[in-house]
Amino acid sequence: MDTIVTVATLALLLASLLVVNRARREAAAERESARAEAAEVREEARSFQVEVQRREERVTLQERQLAEDQRNAQVYARSLDERVEVVARDEKRVIGHKQKLDEEYSERLAFAANLTVEEARQALMARLKAEAEAHVAHDVRRAIKQAKRDAEEHARAILVEAMQRQASATTSQAALTRIELPSDEMKGRIIGREGRNIRAFEALTGVNVIVDEGVNAVSLSSFDVERREVAAAALQALIEDGRIQPHRVEAAYAKALAEAPLRAQEAAFDAIEQAGIEVVPQGLVALLGALRLRTSYHQNVLAHLVECAQIAASIATLVGADVELARRAAFFHDIGKALTGTREGTHAKLGAAVAREAGETEAVINAIESHHDEVPQQSVEAVIVQIADTISASRPGARREDSEDYVERMEKLEKLVAGHAGVDHVYAMAAGRELRVVVQPNLVDDEGTAALARTLAEHIEKDFGFAGEIKVTVIRETRTDFVAGQA
Repeated sequence: MDTIVTVATLALLLASLLVVNRARREAAAERESARAEAAEVREEARSFQVEVQRREERVTLQERQLAEDQRNAQVYARSLDERVEVVARDEKRVIGHKQKLDEEYSERLAFAANLTVEEARQALMARLKAEAEAHVAHDVRRAIKQAKRDAEEHARAILVEAMQRQASATTSQAALTRIELPSDEMKGRIIGREGRNIRAFEALTGVNVIVDEGVNAVSLSSFDVERREVAAAALQALIEDGRIQPHRVEAAYAKALAEAPLRAQEAAFDAIEQAGIEVVPQGLVALLGALRLRTSYHQNVLAHLVECAQIAASIATLVGADVELARRAAFFHDIGKALTGTREGTHAKLGAAVAREAGETEAVINAIESHHDEVPQQSVEAVIVQIADTISASRPGARREDSEDYVERMEKLEKLVAGHAGVDHVYAMAAGRELRVVVQPNLVDDEGTAALARTLAEHIEKDFGFAGEIKVTVIRETRTDFVAGQA
């Protein structure tokens, strides 16, 4: 009996120890979890404190710049006051000397001409008046010239400072899009067995895929920036997935094409944030997104708008104008370029119209409409917008005038070939040296592809002026589908 009691006691003691140990482990785990959460909270607090310090430093720097501008203005004002005092002293000295000369001249004139003092005084006053008017006119002309020189120098200083603050990389776009690869082995997947993957990708997207040896990247080449952007999104998705096959190429391309509006919206919101604009109507956001792939003489239009907004804000700060009005008007000044080709009118007129429809103020509308002098400018902010537009567009490397002619030439070549019967898609590639034509298989058979290629080459040679050779490749794709099922 005692043995049973002892065993029961030991069992109870063992159970208690197990419970205590489990409670200790749970408490230790809770302590570790609490420590981890506390560490995360401390890390977030440190990150927030670093961000707050960074923002405080930016605010402090801006305050110092404003204080420096105020000090410069005060120094300039004091120098003007000192010049006024010097002129006043000189004027008093000249007046005193003039009075002495007048008296002496009057006495001598009266003695010499046997005139009375009053008659001599009148003659003297007439002569001195004529001399004074001549001196005053000369001084006024000199003062006007000096004021113009000072104003021009001050204006140059303002523009230089504004450009220095906004100095950035050129916004000029090339006709190549570079995509980094995670490994060199990915090149083989992109090319595929006997090149079937890369051929399917190029035929579907109309973009050249350039694979260079020794470089862990591929380049997409096309004169059409929208076509190149969709192809880049599709290829990036294929690289992330890793499984690259012709049917996956089609799926990735369809998805990239469908998500183009979302990418446009994200680009618009990024530009709005970079420009520092507070609230933008949804209708204008859509137009801004459409500008992300638009170029003007090879300068990206959306990047140009962001740069103009920053430059205009800097100039407005320096001259004491409405900073937010100048920033907003400069950011929207070329928004009408998203509508050119779809509506009649210049981009300035179209931009003013859509801004009015979106509820923008008359000051913003006037700045948009007048930035190419189509209507008179009604505010200093409108002039600032025109200046910012000129600065951004005229920077070295910002624009290249030959790009517009190149794009027009490629579009003309594609349009020339697309008019032939049976042609489904036309892609000008390799800077126009190669033309890939995808035909409708139900209208052009295998034998007809050769005849069509020869006809297209003859047509191009006859009606399209070019230097060198253009290779015409006609592609006819056939598919056979069969559905398997059970009753």
